[in-house]
Amino acid sequence: MTSPVRQSGTRLIAAFIVAGVVILDAGTKIWAVAALSDGPTYLVHYSIGFVLARNTGAAFSLVSSATPFLAVLAIGATVVLARTVARASDKVLVVGLSLFLGGALGNLVDRLTRAPGFLRGGVIDFVKVGPWPLFNVADSAITIGAVLVVIAVIRDRPMKAVETEKST
Repeated sequence: MTSPVRQSGTRLIAAFIVAGVVILDAGTKIWAVAALSDGPTYLVHYSIGFVLARNTGAAFSLVSSATPFLAVLAIGATVVLARTVARASDKVLVVGLSLFLGGALGNLVDRLTRAPGFLRGGVIDFVKVGPWPLFNVADSAITIGAVLVVIAVIRDRPMKAVETEKST
């Protein structure tokens, strides 16, 4: 069982990670809209650079006609993630879930506040790397968070199997 002091420290770390991702994501999107509205900026030929796009769909612009549904789904996911982070004690899991939650909130802010309106807003994507779809800081946080969650789960499984064998 985790002590209340340790649990509150874990929650504080999670809050800082979530807030950091949301603030960094919002700041970079403000920059992208201001700096890239007149056209893209490439750093390496046409492979790496910054290209402004508004994504009304899910990852890779899938189901772009279902933006309100995606926004409501994102609201539900953030509630579940926030509750899960609050109960988690494994450090890698807390960091992973916090990154994922921060990224989900960052993109949700766009869906709630950007044109064409509430629950229908397009998510600002602007980072271009090779042939992959455009992405943003929130997407990066979600991806890194998902990898950390998988690592935490995989790492934890052998320990539970060993504990079960010892108790029998």
